[in-house]
Order: sequence, then C-alpha cells, then structure tokens
Amino acid sequence: MTEIVATSEITCPDCGHREVETMPQDACQFFYDCKGCGNVLRARQGDCCVFCSYGTVPCPPIQARA
Repeated sequence: MTEIVATSEITCPDCGHREVETMPQDACQFFYDCKGCGNVLRARQGDCCVFCSYGTVPCPPIQARA
C-alpha cells in the first residue's frame, strides 16, 4: 500500500510564488487563490485539480490510484 502524501507545494504559473498547502484527502480542488499575485488558478485541461496541475505532489485521490 502506498502512503498518501498530505501536502504539496503549488507554484503559480503567473508570478512564480510558491506555497505549501494541505490537500483535501477525499476530493479534488478545482480552484486556488495565489497568495502572491491573487490570481485564481484553475486545473489545466486533462488534470483533475490544481495540485495535479501546479503542485509538487498529485492530489490524494490520484495518489491512491497508483
């Protein structure tokens, strides 16, 4: 069984700000407010959430599938 990682560092594609965030354990997060520039990040096409698009670790539901 793979251990689920609970945090991921999100990097804003607009300003480069990085922030470590705790991910929801049983859901995907579709939007994220950048704490650097204030832009609202949305998941890229084909990704289920902002952590899969901009994070260092994919979201827990994706991790559980691996």
